Amino acid sequence: MSTISIHRTELLRITHNRSRISRQRYRRTIPPWRMMINSRSSDTTKKDELSLKIRQVDQLRSEGLRFDRLQPPEHELFQQDRLDFGKFVAREAILDEEYWTAAWLRAESHWEDRANERYVDNFKRKFAEQEFNAIKRRCKGLQGQKCSCIVAVKKEEKHIKRSVIKSVVGTLDLNIRFFLQGETFPGEKVKSQLFCTINREGSNRYGYIANLCVAKSARRQGIACNMLRFAVESARSNGVEQVYVHVHRNNLVAQELYQKTGFEVVEMGQSESSDDTFLLQYTR
Repeated sequence: MSTISIHRTELLRITHNRSRISRQRYRRTIPPWRMMINSRSSDTTKKDELSLKIRQVDQLRSEGLRFDRLQPPEHELFQQDRLDFGKFVAREAILDEEYWTAAWLRAESHWEDRANERYVDNFKRKFAEQEFNAIKRRCKGLQGQKCSCIVAVKKEEKHIKRSVIKSVVGTLDLNIRFFLQGETFPGEKVKSQLFCTINREGSNRYGYIANLCVAKSARRQGIACNMLRFAVESARSNGVEQVYVHVHRNNLVAQELYQKTGFEVVEMGQSESSDDTFLLQYTR
């Protein structure tokens, strides 16, 4: 057994060029892995240290999670759907380690404002475990709907090798869904019917963006904007023109980001949407 310590990553939380667009995915079976909390207490402070126990690399099966796995060169991933910008690349996640890192970034983002709470590392661990499984489940697709986990990854540099978990600096989900019968935008209140039907015509689909977060160490480099642009282009390449996102009314930073990227608030009228959020649609 060996112990790998996971250090807390600072994150920017935001509930807010064209690319060369081949798609290839690798499916992997995830073996069970365990985490444990080591607590040390004194008269004045108590510190919770999160450690991840995994088996030695040579004992892991090839399809298992490897937290020291090096990020492979982009040309080895055979993925042409990507957006290059600055020192980064936006594309769909392929490796299980990329899915796991995306889940961990979301956990860090979710608990960012409560970093001093007791047992926060334990909460983040549980959140990341659940989100990792949820991402994998969503990306399998359900009843014709599609979900893609998009990540922003540092570009490879000559003579510099990075692990996967140190390469992924941003993430979001792009969902391709069908409108329910009578809907013209997500969450619209429509006259209730005994049976709800879904119109599966191509023109009746829409894109929905969620779970956008960027590592704080990588902020102010256009990562969020370019992930959003890549998500919109990915939706359009799938024949979807309408793309939506929800943003909290009090999150002015996120609202500014989305508006700068081309999203505008939807005048919804009767909606199931919470009073705490705005629904935005991409309009460019």
